[in-house]
Amino acid sequence: MSAEREFCDIYDVNKKPTGKTVDRAAIALNDDEYFLIVSAVLVSADKKILITKRAMQKLWSPGIWEIPGGGVKAGENSEAAIYREILEETNIDLGDRKYEDFYTHKRESKESNSYFVDMYCFKISKKDILGVKVQEEEILESKIVSISELEDIAKRGEFLHFDNVKNFLYRCV
Repeated sequence: MSAEREFCDIYDVNKKPTGKTVDRAAIALNDDEYFLIVSAVLVSADKKILITKRAMQKLWSPGIWEIPGGGVKAGENSEAAIYREILEETNIDLGDRKYEDFYTHKRESKESNSYFVDMYCFKISKKDILGVKVQEEEILESKIVSISELEDIAKRGEFLHFDNVKNFLYRCV
């Protein structure tokens, strides 16, 4: 069975849609073009964070821990994408919960495509944590960790882009 093609919108340097789309499997952007991804800091009542480990078959950063999230599809807005991605990847239905905080940053790369990241912070319950079921094509495993445990994972070089997300993580807990 072949994977369904997925398209994403292309944005300019100011995060404005250009009207162009591209196949996510073959993204090759110009220097002034960006795509958009979303991620969510999911925080428990005891201030622990749910993290996920990228599946080994991922082309980019396999086996590395990260904050769950994914790509925004063409025509989809960032907020709709985060609810969809978290449900797909972790089985946590954020339903009509409002996010607690929001942060966006631009990641520019000379070696590969540049992108914007919209990060959301949500409170999750013990029931949410117990109901986690990872999307095996995307995620190898998940766990809930304290901020100090997450810092240790990052010090070992096993957490994706920690320096880019750490300030938002601290804000969320």
